Amino acid sequence: MNRRLFLVSIFWVVTATLLAAARPEKEFPLWDGYVPGSKGDSAKDIPTLTPHWPGAKVQSGAVMVICPGGGYGGLAAHEGPDYARFLASHGIAGFVLKYRLGSAGYRHPVMWEDVSRAIRMVRTHAKEWGLDPDRIGVMGSSAGGHLASTILVHFDAGKADAKDVVDRASSRPDLGVLCYPVISMGDITHTGSRNNLLGATPTPELIKLLSNELQVRKDTPPTFLWHTVQDSAVKVENSLAFAGALRRQGVPFALHIYENGPHGIGLGSRQFDPAQFHPWTRDLVFWLKERKFTHTP
Repeated sequence: MNRRLFLVSIFWVVTATLLAAARPEKEFPLWDGYVPGSKGDSAKDIPTLTPHWPGAKVQSGAVMVICPGGGYGGLAAHEGPDYARFLASHGIAGFVLKYRLGSAGYRHPVMWEDVSRAIRMVRTHAKEWGLDPDRIGVMGSSAGGHLASTILVHFDAGKADAKDVVDRASSRPDLGVLCYPVISMGDITHTGSRNNLLGATPTPELIKLLSNELQVRKDTPPTFLWHTVQDSAVKVENSLAFAGALRRQGVPFALHIYENGPHGIGLGSRQFDPAQFHPWTRDLVFWLKERKFTHTP
């Protein structure tokens, strides 16, 4: 390790130790009181973040907001806390997002508002929680991958004069991780995800807006994508289309296509056995190290 990386690692270890008492340890809501666009006040109407912290000795200061999949109709547990636990082992804090769902009567832009708010929330409190506000990623699988890709192409700098201090922060992630993602709302989409997100009869304009392969721009954050050819639920063409768009815009990316593996494979081990993790996990760690997101021993 060179001297600079060593000093950076020491800084985040000391910072994490000093600020640990101030950081949240349990699930907390994205809004205090009224939730914009809410249809009620039950659990399904209140979006939340649940933090998962790495040990102080390995914390890098980087953080990932994690969007589980589930077709915009549910939230897959193995694509949330398990991912956070995996990331924590490499020094990255994970915040699992419980976003509102089509099965509860919500439609776009509510889900996008939830992930936007999540990133703003983490960025606003980053220094207070011992995190780096310039190393905030977003990660999602399947429909959660669509939500993650949506904030990768539809973000803003925040409102400097907003009354709510959280709304002043940028919603732009510093990088993205997309796992067998739904990307398009067009011919190659996952129909259930589209129906839950946009309704049964979305307009052509809405379909285009949320077909994220059509919305990539030059300031889209660097992105890691992986998919399997065998995936029969979400076509591999979704990842290929997004990677192609990133390439055309000159955005850095890593694309890994594996031949075998069903949709929803997650880490590859539901018993959380690192020896059985799918190779994408090793490829991701290599990429995150290159982008200075992981703890460097």
